[in-house]
Amino acid sequence: MDYLPCTSRSIIGVRVDSTSYHDACKRIQAWAEARNSCYIVAANVHVVMTAYWQGQYQKIINQAVLVTPDGMPLVWALRLLGVRGQTRVYGPDLMLAWCDRAARLKIPIYLYGGTEPMLDKLQYKLTQQFPSLAIAGSYAPPFRVLTPEEEKSDVQRINDSGAAVVFVGLGCPKQEEWMARQQGKVAAVMIGVGAAFSFHSGEVAQAPRWMMNVGLEWLYRFSQEPKRLWQRYCINNPSFVILFSLQLVQRCLRLK
Repeated sequence: MDYLPCTSRSIIGVRVDSTSYHDACKRIQAWAEARNSCYIVAANVHVVMTAYWQGQYQKIINQAVLVTPDGMPLVWALRLLGVRGQTRVYGPDLMLAWCDRAARLKIPIYLYGGTEPMLDKLQYKLTQQFPSLAIAGSYAPPFRVLTPEEEKSDVQRINDSGAAVVFVGLGCPKQEEWMARQQGKVAAVMIGVGAAFSFHSGEVAQAPRWMMNVGLEWLYRFSQEPKRLWQRYCINNPSFVILFSLQLVQRCLRLK
């Protein structure tokens, strides 16, 4: 069955939906049980700004069946745009929330992304936390552009596994582009969860919860991987503040 559309707002051209962990999991369950081929995006500032710079990627995000406010800046943006009481729906936590429900409902999942050692650790930790969780399979694709034949083989492997939900941990923008290409081919709900595989496998430490709650997770991650993340945070974050501030000013002028 299909749920009514979420309340949503456009944030610098990207649709972000008002949802919660409970609401998102109810929707995932309905789509999984109906075997809908669709994808979910957990959007943060990096996703929004990548979409701002790349028009085709923006279309991919806006065509997702659900776009959750993964980062606190997007939560605050939704509140400023009139969505009262919006809370964060963080990709790694959504993954655990769904695994808890999937374990109770016996709905099998699939893990796509990361590395083989990471997937081994991730499966062990998930089954320790959720003993009844059915992990139908996992696969770590090579870190390069896949050939059409390789993508077709991956899709067949997932469909043959019987999984109803596929967690995709390829990173932005690769995972969203992959999910968009597989819509209509993978007979399951695909959920892009970014660094969740790294976090839940124990290979990368998450920021303390207090830093997450006040929007400083980026600072923690930047301190851990400055060479890889400097451009994301030193360019994207200030650009987001400027562009969203302009959006708010334009909105205020229209409301006068």
